[in-house]
Amino acid sequence: MRTFMHGAAVWDVACPRQPSQVAGLTMAGFRVRDLDALRMVPHPAVTLLLEFGPGAPVLDCAGGRQQRGSIVAGPGFGSGGAVRARGENVECVQVRLSPVIARAVLGASPADLDGAVVSLGDLWGREASRIREQLGEVPSWQGRFALTDALLARRYEVGARVDPEVAWAWHRIVRSRGMTRVDGLAAEVGWSRKRLWSRFRSQLGLPPKRAVRLVRFDHAAHRLVAGGSAAEVAAETGYADQSHLHRDVMTFTGATPATVADEPFLAVDDLAWPSRHGTTAWTSKATANGSRRRVPGSRPRTGRAG
Repeated sequence: MRTFMHGAAVWDVACPRQPSQVAGLTMAGFRVRDLDALRMVPHPAVTLLLEFGPGAPVLDCAGGRQQRGSIVAGPGFGSGGAVRARGENVECVQVRLSPVIARAVLGASPADLDGAVVSLGDLWGREASRIREQLGEVPSWQGRFALTDALLARRYEVGARVDPEVAWAWHRIVRSRGMTRVDGLAAEVGWSRKRLWSRFRSQLGLPPKRAVRLVRFDHAAHRLVAGGSAAEVAAETGYADQSHLHRDVMTFTGATPATVADEPFLAVDDLAWPSRHGTTAWTSKATANGSRRRVPGSRPRTGRAG
């Protein structure tokens, strides 16, 4: 376990020594004595937060709504900067799921989350309480990661897969870092635009155009954290100009690029998610049903992954 220090934020962070059994699933462990109004910054993954410590995290959402304890949040959760996390003596395993595998793991489509957050207890019932107890009984972080991975891998094996065409379109968007022209995706998979848009939204939880914006924003936000100027980042990440970047950052976070560049939620990624620049938390090398990877630009066959 390593210590993350960023301004007033001091967190203990643990990472698994082994990759997950499931491509598109990554984890990190956090121990935070005093979590003080952390802005939740949207990213292109489904978030599963499994808490087990003496203190439960609290999410303050728009309209005064709160969520406590273990939660599930859809891709883009926190848009507008309206969600803050806080708590004392928080211990948790945070899981990031590619939207392509989220339906199988969760037993529900990310579309059911609608970019919001729900209690894990509401989704999994008593199983959520059992997981909390089991994590609390394991004495090491590597043991907790192994327990979590085994549980989620079992759920994935029996869960429903997304259409391979939908998975391919998602991977194309992610590999391009949000600089893919969405109008061409349907033609590339051999579907009508209406069919792809409908299936993409119902299975992954957001329409292709928003997926492109979210993936591009995430890449730009991390470039800002790495020290790039707004002008440089806008040019590198496909924005028309600096004003375009500013508008997108404000839409997703409710803050300026300069403020976002100093967000602990983003700055911790290099420590908590060291693989994000390789195989990221929201894509995978496999297609949705575990078959061999499709070569980008090839036309998939209906009903098959290859």
